[in-house]
Amino acid sequence: MRPLLPFLLLLSLLPGLSGCGAVTVDDYTDNQPTLVPETFFNGQLTAHGVIKDRSGKVIRYFNADIKAYWKDGIGTLEEDFLFDDGEPDRRVWTLTPAGDGRYIGTAGDVVGEGEITVAGNSMFLDYVLQIPWNDGTLDLRIDDRMYLVNPTTLINESIMSKFGVRVGEILLVISKVQD
Repeated sequence: MRPLLPFLLLLSLLPGLSGCGAVTVDDYTDNQPTLVPETFFNGQLTAHGVIKDRSGKVIRYFNADIKAYWKDGIGTLEEDFLFDDGEPDRRVWTLTPAGDGRYIGTAGDVVGEGEITVAGNSMFLDYVLQIPWNDGTLDLRIDDRMYLVNPTTLINESIMSKFGVRVGEILLVISKVQD
């Protein structure tokens, strides 16, 4: 019975160890080009992406036109989506600076406030999104991670979860429309 004790102790430590290596936006502080939300999210943008289920299978495609602007220090992103099945959707984000590389993000289908942090070429956004489900809605936690790869292109990966369990992901590219 004694040889089993070290194994059980090791197993009890594993959940705690998995959180030690969590990636934060601060890991990208020195990365270039620097993402300045007021600069990138300003003007006309397009987005193109896929939604995957929990197994990684692509279940939807979408394209979006985004009109982004800032007034009195507050950002607005008007996102108009068109999905592969013809369904349109619209989300309007309001981005309010909160100091020290942080912003508060709100939208009509977001529960409460989204927390945004920016460092280097990266922006992380954590929020709860209310999506249509059967005859009601379903609240999903969204962990958005955005990376500016050049001055006109941002790559966004999102993990969707419910009760801490990963249920899907979204991958998309956002590009500034060149005049």
